[in-house]
Amino acid sequence: MRRTAMTLFVVAAIAEAISWLALLAGMAVKYGPPQNELGVQIFGPIHGGLFMVYVVLVLVVARLNRWSWLATLVALACAVPPFATLVFERWAQRRGMLRVEPEPEPAAAAAAG
Repeated sequence: MRRTAMTLFVVAAIAEAISWLALLAGMAVKYGPPQNELGVQIFGPIHGGLFMVYVVLVLVVARLNRWSWLATLVALACAVPPFATLVFERWAQRRGMLRVEPEPEPAAAAAAG
């Protein structure tokens, strides 16, 4: 469970940043020549969905890894500025906040308990 949550968190952080890029490109087309709203209409909901997935995964991973309230709030705040989820994810990796301890073998756990 923990490994899956950590992997999904990393994927969500990257996907959220990519969706920011797509949304910014859509906004550039919307407000500059040729002024077409299609990019925003497509990438806006995608980005919104990925934003919500990232927020949920921050809360799940923070609880599983017992992050401090400050680290959790910073992770949540990083969902707002473009590409900040990538910065937070790299920072969390370097600090060991996304490390998954190996799970004990079932036989070893039974013998120890």
